[in-house]
Amino acid sequence: MTAFVSQPVPNPPGSGPLPPFGRTALLLDMDGTLLDIAPTPDQVVIPEELPTILQRLRVALDDALAVVSGRPIEQLEALLGDEPFALAGEHGGAIRYRPAAAVERVPLASPDPAWQQEAARLAEAHPGVLLEIKQHGFVLHYRAVPELGPALHDALAELLRDTPAFILLPARKAWEVRPAGADKGTAVAALMRAAPFAGRLPLFIGDDVTDEDAIVAARQLGGTGLRVPEVFGNPTGVRAWLKRATEIGAWPAL
Repeated sequence: MTAFVSQPVPNPPGSGPLPPFGRTALLLDMDGTLLDIAPTPDQVVIPEELPTILQRLRVALDDALAVVSGRPIEQLEALLGDEPFALAGEHGGAIRYRPAAAVERVPLASPDPAWQQEAARLAEAHPGVLLEIKQHGFVLHYRAVPELGPALHDALAELLRDTPAFILLPARKAWEVRPAGADKGTAVAALMRAAPFAGRLPLFIGDDVTDEDAIVAARQLGGTGLRVPEVFGNPTGVRAWLKRATEIGAWPAL
């Protein structure tokens, strides 16, 4: 049996060391981190090796494995099942702390229905723009028409003008309207207060602007956060690194 390393592993400059493997609580973004970005959210593909990697990580980390995503919990469960022990969805607005547990939701405001109607009108008027409705907000995806990004931003910003209860957040070729009061950082903090994460050091890996709050939170809690583009290159690199960790019982050098 491979022994866990007892010392931190060097990390990229400015990030601090990685936690010792045996003391790590691993928290992972999904789209752009575990999964390759797809043209639309419902076209993502689960790589054949990913379930086995997640299963082995759960065993090695005594269940301290979570996925923290902007997607609803229901989508995360449909895509990943119970491979992660815990799931945080809707940018921290909903958390399932363990398999089969009830989803706990943060009380958040709901958007004005007129905003969604305007977003639907924008999507209909611009072929290639996709509207994704969430429980407390919505997203306009413009991956197929990147030149429309600035115009969509301006239209949504005008909707939210003088409305501090909601924020407009940039994502991968998308703009998301969501309520203030919860983010991936609050999700990381909540998970780290609960078993089996409590008492461990968080390692968060994410790829996007929406992951910055979680990276900051992980570092504030004594762990670290890694950005996919600058450390791993892409999700293939992330999966290869995680797979290697399960093989050697330690975090591989970065």
